[in-house]
Amino acid sequence: MNGGRQPEGGILYDGTEEEDDDLAIESAPLLPSIEWTEDSLSDTGLTGAELIAEFVKKLPNSPGVYRMLNAAGDVLYVGKARSLKKRVSNYAQGRVHSNRLSRMVRETVHMEFVTTRTEVEALLLEANLIKRLRPRFNVLLRDDKSFPYILITGDGRAPAIYKHRGARARKGDYFGPFASASAVGRTINSLQRAFLLRTCTDSVFETRTRPCLLYQIKRCSGPCTHEISDADYGLLVKQAKDFLSGKSQNVKEAMAKAMNEAAEDLDFERAAVFRDRLAGLSHVQSHQGINPAGVEEADIFAVHHEGGLTCIQVFFFRTGQNWGNRAYFPKADPQFTSAEVLSAFLAQFYDDKPVPKQILLSESVEEQELLALAFSEKAGNKVTILVPQRGEKKDLVDHVVANAREAHGRKLAETSSQARLLKGFAETFNLTYTPRRIEIYDNSHIMGTNAVGGMVVAGLDGFVKSQYRKFNIKSTDITPGDDFGMMREVMTRRFSRLLKEEGKPDRNEPLPEDAADAAFPAWPDVILIDGGQGQMTAVRAILKELDIEDCVTAIGVAKGMDREAGRERFFVAGKPDFSLPPRDPVLYFIQRLRDEAHRFAIGSHRARRKKEMVKNPLDEISGIGPSRKRALLQHFGTAKAVSRAAISDLMAVDGISEAVARQIYNHFHESGTD
Repeated sequence: MNGGRQPEGGILYDGTEEEDDDLAIESAPLLPSIEWTEDSLSDTGLTGAELIAEFVKKLPNSPGVYRMLNAAGDVLYVGKARSLKKRVSNYAQGRVHSNRLSRMVRETVHMEFVTTRTEVEALLLEANLIKRLRPRFNVLLRDDKSFPYILITGDGRAPAIYKHRGARARKGDYFGPFASASAVGRTINSLQRAFLLRTCTDSVFETRTRPCLLYQIKRCSGPCTHEISDADYGLLVKQAKDFLSGKSQNVKEAMAKAMNEAAEDLDFERAAVFRDRLAGLSHVQSHQGINPAGVEEADIFAVHHEGGLTCIQVFFFRTGQNWGNRAYFPKADPQFTSAEVLSAFLAQFYDDKPVPKQILLSESVEEQELLALAFSEKAGNKVTILVPQRGEKKDLVDHVVANAREAHGRKLAETSSQARLLKGFAETFNLTYTPRRIEIYDNSHIMGTNAVGGMVVAGLDGFVKSQYRKFNIKSTDITPGDDFGMMREVMTRRFSRLLKEEGKPDRNEPLPEDAADAAFPAWPDVILIDGGQGQMTAVRAILKELDIEDCVTAIGVAKGMDREAGRERFFVAGKPDFSLPPRDPVLYFIQRLRDEAHRFAIGSHRARRKKEMVKNPLDEISGIGPSRKRALLQHFGTAKAVSRAAISDLMAVDGISEAVARQIYNHFHESGTD
């Protein structure tokens, strides 16, 4: 036994500790303390069902989580059980009913186990480990981005309204989740019209000396310069919170009453203000679609399973308002039933998200009661999971099912089309296999300034935006505007890091029997370079220098005569450059890939240029943080005035000592004398 106190749970394993696994377990909620113990079966030479049978002899009848590993040490499957002994013995006795399970058992060379106090803890730990380890034979939640919220701050004189994503560290009121950032943006834009709340940053708010443009166009009430009293602004904030908390009808009635009173007093200008604010509220609700009276707070899940593809559609209702929907396509073996996929999806979905009071499903799942119990523990209040049979909730679920069916059809068509295009791409460029990952590179700059290299990624499911990368060109040896030098830097940085993190790929290794089993590869099969022979010479030199020429197929795409689309020339090592017929589907596919890389590179360049344009000279001075910068700007008005100030004038600012004043002065004056 390892040293330390006796744990309430334990684990059997082969004696090799992995830091990532420890972190995964520690981060899982509501878990007992865990200690590792040793019981090695790694030297027996047993595999598959025989190995599992040996483990079963030493397993307890307590709840827990088990992991099955292959010869390479990769986790094949993570499962939970009310009784570890009974559950794992099914594998040992050959009680498997699908090719998927047969392959999984056959490839197992080791197992690891964690005991927990309850089955609820086992469920939570299982979901946590699946999301972190992404085992090949589990149902995997893909595209698991955090949801955006609306934040009304609570730590200043005049609260602001912002879009928020991530940890809720800042003091204030959070409203959500919303299905997408665009839904939040539309809502905030309309709320600005309705409640005139500020959206500027605190630093801008505190340094304003006159109202900004938003005040002029009636999108802000101007609390920065006291165009509105703090008490009246506080009333606007309260109305906004009431509206987002489900009291929209009360807010609208109060506004309508105020508008009518102003009209009766012949104060038509004030009445017009309320009219415009009411229009803003109507605009919010018109974009929300269904707003059921009987559903205050709920997430609605509908699943559609057909043709080896599963779609799960989620609608979010908060405070009686529809805050958007999102379609998910979890990675799952076609032999899973729709109920099995939905059950596994729910556990992973709420692993790091707040749980609503009610969850409505399109069909029953096997562990419905256990999931409800686990979610209730996680949320700290009762959570109910229902499959409505009649009434308004049933109509809502049917609507979500219809959306799931439509999204499934679109995805199936896109995936099928993408697979055909990738196969055609392989035939066009004489590749020995259909590429699973294509990386496309492009550079963007203006006369060499703010140069950025962009990398976009495409695969069987289309563009994989989570894999996009941008490279801020850092080398000082590159002549401004030298596209070849920029591409050399991008290629060197990209593939040097890839070699360090993933090692050299084995192109002779066979692909998995089922493409759905294969994780999205880290190494590209093909790289497309937006450029001609010169760019390709630079790229091939880097690939040769890193000794990965045979690992990646590099293709150059040069614009044709007069830079006209459809007349592109392609450059591949070992063959003369060529063009494709103008209406070739593969040509359209490549143009779409190149255009996406171009869009991403230009967008990254513009963002960097904008950041440089608004950069404050005071940011470059060591020791000048936000507080001192704010004090200097409040005292002098502009950074230019700070740069002209004498040391004695700088010392007159609160928080600026003589040493700091001299440091600021020296930054703007080469001579360093006053």
